[in-house]
Amino acid sequence: MTSASAPERPFRGVTKPVLDGRRPRAEQLLVGVFTIVPMLALVAAVPLAWGWGLTWTDIGLAAGFYLLSGLGVTVGFHRYFTHQAFKANRGLRNGLAIAGSMALQGDVITWVADHRRHHAFADKEGDPHSPWLFGTTPAALARGFWHAHTGWLFGRDRTNAARFTPDLLADRDIAAISRQFPLWTVVSLLAPALLGGLISLSFWGALTAFFWAGLVRVAVLHHVTWSINSICHMIGKRPFAARDKATNVWPLAILSMGESWHNLHHADPTCARHGVQRGQIDMSARVIRIFEELGWARDVRWPTPARLARLTPARSSS
Repeated sequence: MTSASAPERPFRGVTKPVLDGRRPRAEQLLVGVFTIVPMLALVAAVPLAWGWGLTWTDIGLAAGFYLLSGLGVTVGFHRYFTHQAFKANRGLRNGLAIAGSMALQGDVITWVADHRRHHAFADKEGDPHSPWLFGTTPAALARGFWHAHTGWLFGRDRTNAARFTPDLLADRDIAAISRQFPLWTVVSLLAPALLGGLISLSFWGALTAFFWAGLVRVAVLHHVTWSINSICHMIGKRPFAARDKATNVWPLAILSMGESWHNLHHADPTCARHGVQRGQIDMSARVIRIFEELGWARDVRWPTPARLARLTPARSSS
């Protein structure tokens, strides 16, 4: 099965190039900053948490902003914008775009373009972050893991949004939110600090909230998301047949909000629920269900016995 976005179809009779030039060096520098700085904060987190510098306020704010920005990516950027697993009203559509932008994983159009390209060439040449691009020897797989997890972010090739996301480019609201990505980055980092300062009535409370609910929260969410690209294409179970090496990795299910049930997703990309088997927790699907019950989402592509029966079972592997 292919993604609902059908990125390989010709656009106006002509298939546009996969890539659209190179990222400017200034943009690449910013990618490095917002990748490395939260990572350094994560490294510093353990000694800082040992007896000082972490409060229940920080934990609560970090959890809240993790859920907000994480669901913005899983429900918004991924299941809605990339794969059109449901339809949303204008308020929900724009809210998901803003919440996903606060994950600091790039603007909505760039994120979706990269991910639709990933599905078009999954685990083959052209996939921006497959761990299998360099071979199957231990050294090649180590290199592939690094590339899939983090290294691909530092490449300068830019996915052609005109080819992969013409629908989003034509949407005035989403195009505007995409251009506002620097603003939502600032909001994502400073809103926890503002709340921490107001709750504690201290500058120190603002500083620790910025560190924990800002930088550390972003770093943890980054690595959980990147683990779907790396770990969930290397090890795990494959109960459904997919054209690539996507797997299920259960220890990541809660932190990834259901994204680590990755095998079913690649077997049936437009399905709104990824964890379809008994005991597979999928928080993102539950949130979509709530949106549906509220009347904000409609035409949700839920799994059905008939839909799952069309997926040829594969031999389970680990």
